[in-house]
Amino acid sequence: MSEKTFRTYSQEQGKSYAQLRLDYNDSLYQAILDFQKAGSGQFDTIIDIGCGPGTAVRKLAPNFKNAFGLDPSEGMISTAQSLSTPDEGIRFEVSSAETLGSELETPIPEESVDVITAATCAHWFDMPSFWERAAKVLKPGGTVAFWTGGDLRVDKTMAEHVALQAVVDELDEQLKDYFEPGNLLTRDLYRRIPLPWTCPTPVSEFDESSFKRLEWNTGPVSPSDCFFVKKQPLSPAVIELMLGTASPVTRWREAHPEAVGTEQDVLRIMRRKLEKILHDSGVEEGAELVHGDMEGALLLVRKKAA
Repeated sequence: MSEKTFRTYSQEQGKSYAQLRLDYNDSLYQAILDFQKAGSGQFDTIIDIGCGPGTAVRKLAPNFKNAFGLDPSEGMISTAQSLSTPDEGIRFEVSSAETLGSELETPIPEESVDVITAATCAHWFDMPSFWERAAKVLKPGGTVAFWTGGDLRVDKTMAEHVALQAVVDELDEQLKDYFEPGNLLTRDLYRRIPLPWTCPTPVSEFDESSFKRLEWNTGPVSPSDCFFVKKQPLSPAVIELMLGTASPVTRWREAHPEAVGTEQDVLRIMRRKLEKILHDSGVEEGAELVHGDMEGALLLVRKKAA
């Protein structure tokens, strides 16, 4: 599948994305490191593909000797580079999931990478091509780890959680005409994303028996109490800003430029509905907070050992 919304991001849009997209919980990063340790146990090189402004690779890079942040968007890479310091030692380059740095001036060698990660972006990959290329650049026993957030789940301890959740869920219906196939993969937490053994031509280099899936906020037990960096209530105004980085919202706004920044904006309408529910329940103006967290899933698999 081909996604152009983020590929065409400017550096300014990339900076806004970096400010509004939350980092992930430490339990997610630790799960990746533990999975790799139980496999080949090597921590020489990591590639974060679809790195955006570099959020995930910065968190994982200190565990590796070499770190690459790759993204097909020049604007995102410019943002990542502007936010970096020399001591981080991360090489940010424009490259795609289907090439994984093979076309760079200094290409990433085959069988040189221990871990490949992809944070909330694998749904935009041509997955068969990605798996084929990943099989080439990974060392035997190396790890592929990718994850996504899903829907916002309002905490059931909130007195008005049913009404608040209904407003959040209504947004998907309003944006459905601006969803692409990749967006739908995130909605079911990558349960239908192509894996090496489900591709039209299976990629046999990966060990199906090593496959592991972890989920957050979908049942009674999660790896931690939240999918993102920490659990914190958010105001409707902040929710409006954060959801503004979602690709269906970007496409809706491109189709309705006259509504952007007005009370007719799709997210402004949602915000006002949330605020009204909270006001009607007795919350004072300026004190509106929604308690909740995102659903999330992490998928892990190893390349077969030599």
